[in-house]
Amino acid sequence: MDFEELINAINETNDTLQKRAVSSINKYLTIRNWLIGFYIVEFEQNGKDRAKYGDKLLEVIANKLNAIKGLSIRSLYIFKKFYLTYPQILQTLSAELKTDKNLFLISDNIQKEQLLTDLNKKNNKKFGIKPDSLLNELSFSHIVELLKADDSLKRSFYEIECLKGRWSVRELKRQMGSLYFERMGLSKDKEKLSEYTQNQSVKLIPDDIIQDPFFFEFLNLNDRDTLKESDLESSLIDKLSDFILELGHGFCFEARQKRLTIGGEYYYIDLLFYHRILKCHVIIDLKLGKFSHADAGQMNVYLNYYKKNEMTEGDNPPVGLILCADKSNSLVEYATSGMDNQLFVSKYMLALPSKEELQKFIDNEISKREN
Repeated sequence: MDFEELINAINETNDTLQKRAVSSINKYLTIRNWLIGFYIVEFEQNGKDRAKYGDKLLEVIANKLNAIKGLSIRSLYIFKKFYLTYPQILQTLSAELKTDKNLFLISDNIQKEQLLTDLNKKNNKKFGIKPDSLLNELSFSHIVELLKADDSLKRSFYEIECLKGRWSVRELKRQMGSLYFERMGLSKDKEKLSEYTQNQSVKLIPDDIIQDPFFFEFLNLNDRDTLKESDLESSLIDKLSDFILELGHGFCFEARQKRLTIGGEYYYIDLLFYHRILKCHVIIDLKLGKFSHADAGQMNVYLNYYKKNEMTEGDNPPVGLILCADKSNSLVEYATSGMDNQLFVSKYMLALPSKEELQKFIDNEISKREN
């Protein structure tokens, strides 16, 4: 073995075992979510005091278990749907967890085999892939996307294509959004379309799973610990927070990488402040490239979300700051969605950092890194 072979051996060993470790953790995350859905349905059908909770069951569970990250009402609904959509996983779990009897809290009068038969009839589908493949080769976020398919044939098609191409979650979402299933049905040369699609697809890598929100909730990690950020972006956000607080003007820091769930998607606000004088939230989004209309649209989504869900009595509408750190032209844009009163907008402008201050800050930070 020469030195180059030594380095290659270490790299390959690290990559191989990292993939296995990530795959193992993800597998048990998926199993946990399926079992939670399993327990919920079992309780709804056979729980002694189920009538007491009725339609509020998921809400009550989420409130009772609020110490466990990731068990929101939305997540519990997904887990329940996961169980009902993929009952065949029970076959795998019977062997997988046979030594962990406490993980199967099935009422005494129901046999696992009968339960599986009943669920299969209810779903009325021929399953596309084996349960082992579902658990070992797809992340739970893949499964969440597959659950959005409106019929079993379409879902089976995307299961097979996703496994064949080792698609990332983003790629699966893109293909479903491009109506790949429907296009395949209309295509005269289906093999050619499949070959072309697979050649153009984005493949799954271990980091895709490590950055998965479900994954780091399961491991009880912080968003900041797991989110990918470039060194420049991370440095700018860190120092920007300190810079704005040093300016005074009534800023109170609330969060960095604040996660929002909108329409089943995750979004992250770079910095979130509350302004105690203006009595409003200040949302800051940093972009490393040039400003685009999409940036303004994304900020508008954040502002509308906060207006609808986070404003309390006495609060004023939120204000957004879009900072673009393009090397050739730093840019600062204020977003004041829904503020019709020009006098009030002017008041905002006086209390917030000036565009010149922010532009100078961005230019200085980029200059420091280049020198």
